[in-house]
Formats: sequence, C-alpha cells, structure tokens
Amino acid sequence: MASVILILGLLFFAFVALGVYAGVKAVGAAKRGVDRTISQARRTVEETTLRAKSYGQTGVGGELAQLRLALRTSMRATQEALQAGAAEDASLAESLGLFQRLSVHGHELDDELKKLEREPDRATVASLLPSLKQRTERITHSADSLRWAARDRARQFSEDSLDALNVQIDVEAGALRHWTVEPDVPVRGQGGGPQGDTSGRSQSQSQGHRSQEPGQEQRPGPGQGSGADEGAARAITAADPRRQAGYPWQKAPRPETTN
Repeated sequence: MASVILILGLLFFAFVALGVYAGVKAVGAAKRGVDRTISQARRTVEETTLRAKSYGQTGVGGELAQLRLALRTSMRATQEALQAGAAEDASLAESLGLFQRLSVHGHELDDELKKLEREPDRATVASLLPSLKQRTERITHSADSLRWAARDRARQFSEDSLDALNVQIDVEAGALRHWTVEPDVPVRGQGGGPQGDTSGRSQSQSQGHRSQEPGQEQRPGPGQGSGADEGAARAITAADPRRQAGYPWQKAPRPETTN
C-alpha cells in the first residue's frame, strides 16, 4: 500500500512539473510574440515618421531622415533575402555572417543619425553631412551587393534546374513517341542490296576460276552430271544378250522352251 501511494505521489509531482514547464514555455513564447509585435510596430512608426520628415521637412533634418530611411530600408531587405535563402542554400551562411558584421556598423550609423536629428547646432550637423552620406552609401552598397548576389544565385540555380528538367522531359517525350523513329534504310552498294549480291556472285565466280589450276580435273556442274548418271545406270543393269550385236563366230542364242 505504501508503494502505491509513493508511485501516485511521484506521478502527481511529475504532472505538476510538466505543467509548470509547459506554462513557462507558453509564457515565454507569448512574451517573445508580444516583443516581436511591439518591435515591428515601433519600426513601422519610425519608418513612417522618417518618410514624412524626408518628404515634408527641408534642410538638415530632411537630409538626415533620408539617410536613415535609405539605410534602414536596404539593411532590412538584405536581411530578409539572406535569411530566406539560407534556409534553402547552406552556402549563404557565410554571407549571413558577413551581413551581421555589417549590421553592427549600420546600427552605429543609425544611432548617430538619430542623435544628430536632435542636435540644436545645425551648422555643425551640416558640416558632418558629407561624411555621413559617404558612410551611408558604403554600407548600403555592401548590403545591396549581398542581396543581389543571393538573388542571382537563387535565380541561376532555378535556371539550371529548369534546363535539366527540360532535357529529361525531351528524352521522355521521345521515348513515348517511339513509333515516329524512322527505321534504318539499307544503303545501295552494301551487302544487303542488289549491288552487294552481284558483287558477291562475281567475287565467288572469280574465286572459283582461280581455284581451277592446270592439270586439275574439273568437276562436272549440275548440267554435266546427266551423262555420268546414265553410264552408271547402264553398268549396273545387265545388258540383254539378245539385243547385243553379235560377232561373226558367235551363234544366235536359242529361245528357251518349256516342255
């Protein structure tokens, strides 16, 4: 009985621990979702504000807003392209690492531009604008290079896959239309044609003539064998003595009579 109570107690504590673990994981996932939603909303608000400043505000403030908007747009597009491509192409992992290092410089520049927007000394900010534009162009150029290289790589893989698929489909289509393949036509002059037969016969005849040497007895052909056959028949069949031409000293044979 004590063992049963112990087992039930262990099961109870196991279920409680499992419930607490599941609750913590659910709270963490919900918190991450909320944080992601808040960050996305904050980013949307900031970009909308920057776009409004770049279009509606003139002077140093408008130029700073344009620089921040160009930087954030380029970096976000490159990050999305590399993350989407790295899930299918493992070669982009190194490119993603390079982009993370570039993102450090991008965040530093964005923070600096954000601080300069609140700077009251506009003359000093105006003197810093050329160097700020150069840094922004360098960072955005590197980000754009990574993004377009990843897109070109994905497009090239897609074209290669399509070419290989087209070749396989052409082969399969040709195999399905097997009745349309023309048979091999025999060429005149080869062994299978009439010219080949005549050439073969002439060659065999010439070989037969060459095989007959002087002093060698020629065998009778199909038409010459009739005389020999008749002579052999006469030699086998006994001649009738009554029909033989007699000599002068021989008497004519008497006919046999039966008494």
